[in-house]
Amino acid sequence: MSTDESQRRYVIVGGGLAASRAVEGVRSIDERGPIVLVTEEDEIPYERPPLSKGVLKGDDEPDSVHPHDRGWYDEQHVQLHVGDPATSLDAAARTVTLRSGEQVAFDRLLLATGSSARALEVPGAELDGVLYLREKGESSALRERLTDGARVVVVGAGWIGLEVAAAASEAGCSVTVVEPQAAPLVRVVGEQVGGWFADLHRRHGVTLRLDTGVERITGDTKAEGVVLEGGETLPADVVVVGVGITPNTGLAEGAGITVDDGIRTDEHLRTSADGVLAAGDVASWRSTALDTHVRVEHWANAHDGGYAAGRSMAGSDEAYDPIPFFYSDQYDAGLEYAGYVPADVDPEVVLRGEPSTDEFMAFWVVPAEGADGRVRVLAGMHVNVWDTMDAVQALVRDRTPVDRERLADPDADLSELAGVPAPDAS
Repeated sequence: MSTDESQRRYVIVGGGLAASRAVEGVRSIDERGPIVLVTEEDEIPYERPPLSKGVLKGDDEPDSVHPHDRGWYDEQHVQLHVGDPATSLDAAARTVTLRSGEQVAFDRLLLATGSSARALEVPGAELDGVLYLREKGESSALRERLTDGARVVVVGAGWIGLEVAAAASEAGCSVTVVEPQAAPLVRVVGEQVGGWFADLHRRHGVTLRLDTGVERITGDTKAEGVVLEGGETLPADVVVVGVGITPNTGLAEGAGITVDDGIRTDEHLRTSADGVLAAGDVASWRSTALDTHVRVEHWANAHDGGYAAGRSMAGSDEAYDPIPFFYSDQYDAGLEYAGYVPADVDPEVVLRGEPSTDEFMAFWVVPAEGADGRVRVLAGMHVNVWDTMDAVQALVRDRTPVDRERLADPDADLSELAGVPAPDAS
């Protein structure tokens, strides 16, 4: 590898998919510039979604989560610092200091530091058997405990909590989910669609304790029970905590970089510090399509955002402007969601099809301005209604006014409503 001073020196901080994709993005433009990749875990970069899906269920091998093996990084002339995390950043001097004490200079730096699982702060939360699911090793440890007949209590009915509940139920465990809200995922999908998720899990033998929280976890050295706020005790061999994640913004904050629900960036993923970019879970990027800043904690953002950030580091002037997208698999229900509903908006939910059939769509809509009673789609989700996401993303991006009744009609052509080509029937 050449060390010519005219070449840009790239440093990528992070061990997830965004970091791996950033290498691809840099190399799509700059084949020779030195790249240093720094991870906190003793692992080369890996994808996290399979940890609560195929890996947890035993369908996929743990090492299958790596987009590339170590040899690929050698081929791309990437210097790896695995298990030696960055501890401080001097944006003005353009250096990052590692835990080992080594200082690494850069011309362009990417913060792909991801997020950390939020801790359950109740007595007993430190006991053996209280597990989280964020890292590769945690998935393997949890998988070993999901044995037939094991009593599993899942705290939190978000995406991770529900996917863990599904995997545990399919493994023959006795599963109870505890959620302080009135329905699973209520902040994302609302009570109506959240009610469908609740019904889905109940039909597979999962018990839900809604509108209540956890007071404490009992046991001497290992978890034996979960005490709810009303005093009920749930026997437990395993307690899985899924109460949200927090973006890892410490390096940025220490360097004086603007942080507001993640590291703020422009549409090119550039932060307030010259030469420093951010991507993945930790980035709150300026979306020109949605006319707001957006932070998304899902696979597609890490996959696409990491690549875009790498290209931006290498000199591309392309804007990163996707419609947020994510997916989940629970039992026989495969679902995809595209769009974005701001926290201060209370949308109407329009259903297309009957949820009880486990084949339906849901749209989150608001009145379209000056469109004679028609609506504008902010987000849409399908359950087992495939080849619909192109139309949903077009409706969101183009802000297309649509007739509410046609949107709700399964016989109305969704592609025609969105003005996109129909899916290839082949």
